[in-house]
This record gives sequence, C-alpha cells and structure tokens, in this order.
Amino acid sequence: MRRFSQRHSLVTLNEINITPLLDLAFVLLIIFVITRPLLEQNIDLQLPQDKGKPQTRTIDRRNIRLVEITQDGEYRLQGKHVSFRTLESQLDSAFHQNPKLIVEIRADKRTQWDYGMAVIDACQRYGITQFSIKTAPVERR
Repeated sequence: MRRFSQRHSLVTLNEINITPLLDLAFVLLIIFVITRPLLEQNIDLQLPQDKGKPQTRTIDRRNIRLVEITQDGEYRLQGKHVSFRTLESQLDSAFHQNPKLIVEIRADKRTQWDYGMAVIDACQRYGITQFSIKTAPVERR
C-alpha cells in the first residue's frame, strides 16, 4: 500500500530545506574567524618600554606602512621580507601615491640603531616627514 500519492511526492520535491546550507555557512564563518589571526605573520619583537604619554589623535590605518626590523637587521614591510633598497623604493612609491603616508617603525630592542636610523634617513630623503617609532606600552600597576 502506498503511503503518499504521486501528487504529494511532487510537492515535497519543490520544497528546499535551507538548514544544511545555513549550517555549512556558519561552519565556514567560524573557520575563517579562527584562522584569520593565524594568517597574519608578525615578527616576535621585544620592543623597548614607552615612557611617554599615550597617543590621543586618531589615524586612518590605510595611511600607515609598517616597517619591522629584526634583531639581525632584516627588514619587513607590511609583514613581507624585503631588502633595504626594495624598502626604500616601495616607501617612495607609496608616498607619491599617498602624501599622508605615515611610516611606523618597529624594531627589536636588541637591534643596532644603525638599521632604524637607515629607515628614518630614507624617509627623510624621500620627503616622508611622518614616521613613528613603536615601543611596548607601559605596564600599569
């Protein structure tokens, strides 16, 4: 004995169950949220302690180029390993595209100052007057 008629079976085929689709979307969202911080490859630097006042003005993050210097004197621009000549040319072209460019310099506290000063000299040579030397925040007691 047939439980459903031919007509009822066609009706059930027209309905779409979106629950599995939503489950898949949420699983993918969770995967991307968890893996996003892992994709950012920052260098583990020991920054010197900050003794000054905290910064109060707001800065547009699109105007910032991050230069990191390891203790061995290796340069990274926006997380990518570059030579010093490449660093200079990329900062120069970025400044020509965006005159509001700010260069943030993060150097390991064990780095020789020659490497940091070379970046500052390059900034000044190409007319970049806004740069920032990043330090570790003061620990509050």
